[in-house]
Amino acid sequence: MAKFRRRTCIILSLFILLIFSLMMALKTLRPNTATFGDPFGLDLLPEFRQQVIHLEKKNDSKKSDKINSETNTKNLKSVEITMKPSKPSELSLEELPPLNYYLHVFYYSWYGNPQFDGKYIHWDHPVLEHWDPRIAKNYPQGRHSPPEDIGSSFYPELGSYSSRDPSVIETHMRQMCSASIGVLALSWYPPDSKDENGEPTDDLVPTILDKAHKYNLKVTFHIEPYSNRDDQSMYENVKYIIDKYGNHPAFYRYKSRTGNALPMFYVYDSYITKPEKWANLLTTSGSQSVRNSPYDGLFIALLVEEKQKFEILHSGFDGIYTYFATNGFTYGSSHQNWASLKAFCDNYNLIFIPSVGPGYIDTSIRPWNAHNTRNRVNGKYYETALSAALQTHPSLISVTSFNEWHEGTQIEKAVPKRTSSTVYLDYRPHKPGLYLELTRKWSEKYSKERAAYASDHQPPVS
Repeated sequence: MAKFRRRTCIILSLFILLIFSLMMALKTLRPNTATFGDPFGLDLLPEFRQQVIHLEKKNDSKKSDKINSETNTKNLKSVEITMKPSKPSELSLEELPPLNYYLHVFYYSWYGNPQFDGKYIHWDHPVLEHWDPRIAKNYPQGRHSPPEDIGSSFYPELGSYSSRDPSVIETHMRQMCSASIGVLALSWYPPDSKDENGEPTDDLVPTILDKAHKYNLKVTFHIEPYSNRDDQSMYENVKYIIDKYGNHPAFYRYKSRTGNALPMFYVYDSYITKPEKWANLLTTSGSQSVRNSPYDGLFIALLVEEKQKFEILHSGFDGIYTYFATNGFTYGSSHQNWASLKAFCDNYNLIFIPSVGPGYIDTSIRPWNAHNTRNRVNGKYYETALSAALQTHPSLISVTSFNEWHEGTQIEKAVPKRTSSTVYLDYRPHKPGLYLELTRKWSEKYSKERAAYASDHQPPVS
């Protein structure tokens, strides 16, 4: 009996020693500075991520410099700092990649600053109120105050720039060229017209055309929904654009199925105007018809809802685009619907142009719209959209956007920036040019694939 008790004590002692050794070993494997990690998938929930960051800052102020690049922290107190990467040696014109003229990007020239415009334009965008007063009262009001506080959740590498600055336009053209984009779709209002937060910009078109031509880029026009736009005013718009800019070497024309090279016009919010009005302009029997005239073109309607397919067809449009960079926000912007939209367009000889984007966040100007935020997921969201677009074998693809900073859809270079009241989002852990590099990668892939299925494919021009 004594032997049994002795043996039991020895076994128990060895077991306790083993447990103690394991605990010490595990302790040495855990860093002294370790904290509880983020739950899986937290980077897809910017609002929750914001709360976590605030808590971490209270616990350890030293960790504030390690804030994840995909967070939206709009009231974080910290030291004012803008981080800019060292400027790499720029490629010469000859070293830039071939351009893909079947890849278009939406471009905005509505930004201004005191140096070039006498005041800030668009960077000081107002915070828009929700239409329901019961919801609106829960959110801030007022305007942004540049240059530290701008109407965007990201901060441009070029700062709060002016679209009139020739060096900015030049940099933009070079960035597009580096991304193998062939065509920029310029947001356009008629002379003396403007968006509600901007100033007239038509006088910038000649400079944009000249700078685009330097890099072999082409320019098409994205006609905005100015006040009282109808068939008659659109006829005057088209006539004005073709008469004034149509002979410029950077003016874009697309060879249609009939073999004619025609100007292309994207028409934003085309559904506002009734189909009968559009038919006056876009059908051969219309009272304001541009068909078979010097002002004929390819007119591309924005499709938001599925029911608009036949309205677009009866209006006389030549194609559809989807614009919004928010998968699931509208019928047209939902990737799962692109195959059926492409089939519809093929059946009725329409051009299908899916619009892809790197993400979406407009809470700097619409703080109540967080449910429509689409996290970039370090480029994965963008690549998913591009893959979905390529699967439909489209004639053209459009990118939303080059520089719509208010809605966070830009592929333009952005940098880390922190002020006393704001930590801006950025592209870390990647470089500021991440989305230009991804665009180039997929542009080259698209060009190769398109050559295999499109009879009108032309080799890219360098």
